[in-house]
Amino acid sequence: MDLITPGLGLVFWSLITFFILLVVLKKFAWKPILGAVDERESGIKNALEAADKARKEMENLKADNERILNEARAEREAMLKDARDIKTKMVSDAKEEAQEQATKIIAQAQEAIEHEKRSAMAELKNHVASLSIEIAEKVVRQELGNKDRQLELVESMLSDAKLN
Repeated sequence: MDLITPGLGLVFWSLITFFILLVVLKKFAWKPILGAVDERESGIKNALEAADKARKEMENLKADNERILNEARAEREAMLKDARDIKTKMVSDAKEEAQEQATKIIAQAQEAIEHEKRSAMAELKNHVASLSIEIAEKVVRQELGNKDRQLELVESMLSDAKLN
């Protein structure tokens, strides 16, 4: 039974050792342990706050990203619309310019044709006039080749002149 019930001296020295250990632990170990626990607790609290702050910041960034993305899409659409408008304007301007050039070319061609026509008519008149003169000259030579015929012609012209 001695083993089950400790002696009074053993209990006394165990209690004194326990209190000495408690004082030594309180003086040297308790404050660093509590400090470490408090530091760990504040670190965990700070980490949770930082995580919450980071989550909120991520939400804000996500909202900003969505807004920026929507703005970029709207800007892209506006740029594409402007590009389409510019393309349409350029095509219509090119068509108008081509139409104007075609009209100018047609007008110049018509003027050139008219000029050539007048030149050809003048040349034809000159040619007809020279042919007429040649024919008249040949006829007059033939008529005036004979002296009797010359006299008849002169008399005929004089009589015509008197009649008028």
